[in-house]
Amino acid sequence: MDPARAHQLIEGERERIKELLMYAAAARAADLDAAADARTSVFDSANPLAQELLDDAVAEQLSARLAALDRAGERLRAGTYGVSLRSGRPIPDERLEADPAAELLVDEVEQDARP
Repeated sequence: MDPARAHQLIEGERERIKELLMYAAAARAADLDAAADARTSVFDSANPLAQELLDDAVAEQLSARLAALDRAGERLRAGTYGVSLRSGRPIPDERLEADPAAELLVDEVEQDARP
């Protein structure tokens, strides 16, 4: 893949993830404010906790995605972008277009998913 195109994909995805992280943080703050203001019954008291756990999971996934994009940027600078970390084989451009942070080939990911 052309390095300029790879940089464009990585940075575009990084900006999208940063926006989602900001949105998630704002939504969490709004949820916490609403929970603090609301009068909940004993039966409703688990709802804020469940939402907080969900918010934390979303933020964790987004942070992990941002870290993967950072690693992709480092590989791009090092000249190793687009090569599987496991096998050293080239990752197809189509896969990198779909996932600019791809570190493995599709068949390698599928192998990891098998029991």
